[in-house]
Amino acid sequence: MASKTKYIFITGGVTSSLGKGIIASSLGKLLQSRGLSVTIQKFDPYLNIDPGTLNPYEHGECYVTEDGAETDLDLGHYERFLNVETSQSNNITTGRIYNSVITKERKGEFLGKTVQVIPHITDEIKSNFYKLGQDGKYDVVITEIGGCVGDIESLPFIEAVRQARWDLGPGNFLVVHLTLIPYLKAAKELKTKPTQHSVKQLLEAGIQPDILVCRTEYPLPEDVKRKLALFCNVQLDSVIEAMDAESIYDVPLLMKKEKLDERVLSKLNLKPKSKLDLKDWKGFLGRLKNPTSVVTIGLIGKYVSLPDAYKSIIESFIHASAAIECKVNLVLLSSEEITADNYVSMLKPLDGILVAPGFGERGFEGKIATVKYARENQIPYFGICLGMQVAVIEFARNVLGLTRANSTEMSPNTPHPVIDLMDEQKKIDQMGGTMRLGSYACDLKKGSRTALAYGKTKIQERHRHRYEFNNAYLEQIESSGLVATGKNPKTGLVEIVELKDHPWFVGVQFHPEYKSTVLKPQPLFVEFIQAALHKNKNK
Repeated sequence: MASKTKYIFITGGVTSSLGKGIIASSLGKLLQSRGLSVTIQKFDPYLNIDPGTLNPYEHGECYVTEDGAETDLDLGHYERFLNVETSQSNNITTGRIYNSVITKERKGEFLGKTVQVIPHITDEIKSNFYKLGQDGKYDVVITEIGGCVGDIESLPFIEAVRQARWDLGPGNFLVVHLTLIPYLKAAKELKTKPTQHSVKQLLEAGIQPDILVCRTEYPLPEDVKRKLALFCNVQLDSVIEAMDAESIYDVPLLMKKEKLDERVLSKLNLKPKSKLDLKDWKGFLGRLKNPTSVVTIGLIGKYVSLPDAYKSIIESFIHASAAIECKVNLVLLSSEEITADNYVSMLKPLDGILVAPGFGERGFEGKIATVKYARENQIPYFGICLGMQVAVIEFARNVLGLTRANSTEMSPNTPHPVIDLMDEQKKIDQMGGTMRLGSYACDLKKGSRTALAYGKTKIQERHRHRYEFNNAYLEQIESSGLVATGKNPKTGLVEIVELKDHPWFVGVQFHPEYKSTVLKPQPLFVEFIQAALHKNKNK
């Protein structure tokens, strides 16, 4: 097939969690900074249709796109680095591939043929490889293949990559293999053998990597690079050193120093459309690394033992802190460990408190105690999704005197369901992909904190929830000081609540963290940090 779009495939070997998503994002950023239009997609080898039903402890955060796709957290990195929205088409799982093929088989689309992994599954994979490049919108499509080379789950994807080389033709196809060069302290040596074996597995699958990106804790000497080039059959200047970085946002500059983008452009016969421009990126890093002030903010959640469960929130703090040159010491606290007896001592050191999204009743009462402390002690408070709902429940209990107020998620028989299941959710009996997902409009009350933060009164933000503010209690709650300052214009769904006579107390039903990027920090995070900074200075 003739292709104007260039396709880059990124595979991984030796071990998982090497950072394929960060390398893909960094390469994409470098190419984008040369005037090329770039998108990145992730192919995950698990059988789930999407990660929406996966435990955050197992898979980390579930990232939601503008069009409502529940996706891998790496798509968050793609958006944060490129400042370009992703979609349902940017994250494909084995489950989606097989579901599509089996659906076609049931409809009789294969004309009675025996349906097999090759060609039917691999053809379906390849059609998804090429989908984003078909309309000519992108100069480059980068595809990250999840898992490790050699994993049984990844075999159909690797075979599809092999076939893609022949479909696309010379100059349109490139494989970047990310691998690990471990350092043995006892021998005081960097060892190349794991990488040799990883490349050997790729070769056995019919794929010769064009570029090796080598994760390492120590610089790679020239003799090690020569050895890798010789035994892995790649050019010497295509062995790229990827040293551990202080921040993921340093990686594009490190890859530029190693000339990764130049090797890719050369091998794809691709001419940049402009000179490399990383001025804004370097400016962001300069502000990030040279703060003029410091605040301590607590992130209260139930999955804090795995920070990746809150990846977008953590990254949003980084983007916003750089914008105002303020270092945020982010303290992750388990809501399960916060009790009525210890919440004061645990929360007192904090300049600001964020209660994170989540599901289920575990740790719920710890969040209630947290909101109570923030409300009563004038501590800047930011509640996201469940964090907004908890704020409403705490207010109903401790200000309105509705002591048994709750969400029907936590207590189906509560006499005061100030948070209730959305009407559209009551007939749903399947969990996967059935929440209120994706971007929805929100009208902001003029003069509210959120309207001032956004600088406008009409916004679009992404959602992921089943439960909502119960408008039957709206008048009672507002009359006591917790005001609905943001609503969906079509349904009247309360999207934002703000507490009167408080320095900064905001709860949002949506997920503002999903739209924060390096070059466009989310305004609510910026305002929240500034409120915490003001609190810190007035201690």
